[in-house]
Amino acid sequence: QVQLVESGGGLVQAGGSLRLSCTASGSISSIYFMAWHRQAPGKQRELVASVRSSGQTSYADSVKGRFTISRDNAKNTLDLQMNRLKPEDTAVYYCNFRNLGVIDYWGQGTQVTVSS
Repeated sequence: QVQLVESGGGLVQAGGSLRLSCTASGSISSIYFMAWHRQAPGKQRELVASVRSSGQTSYADSVKGRFTISRDNAKNTLDLQMNRLKPEDTAVYYCNFRNLGVIDYWGQGTQVTVSS
């Protein structure tokens, strides 16, 4: 089992920045894929950014150049630095870890609200 706890969400004006953090505990040795997803009201959950155990990162087109995903293996954390935020970035953001058995673990979500 893996437990994930997100933090860092909040209210920010358009153009501002926020940094989300996800702290993992439990059986994380077999984790090979880590990601941030988001879900806006009335919309499906979408993949925002991901990083593999190899270090390879991937971003949704809508956030490329503005968001940066990073991991700290020593601290068991996964961060998402969000810059130049837009109102359309408003959503609940979820941390996701996947292990070699293709089991997905999710955090409880953290709200990000960007005002115009």
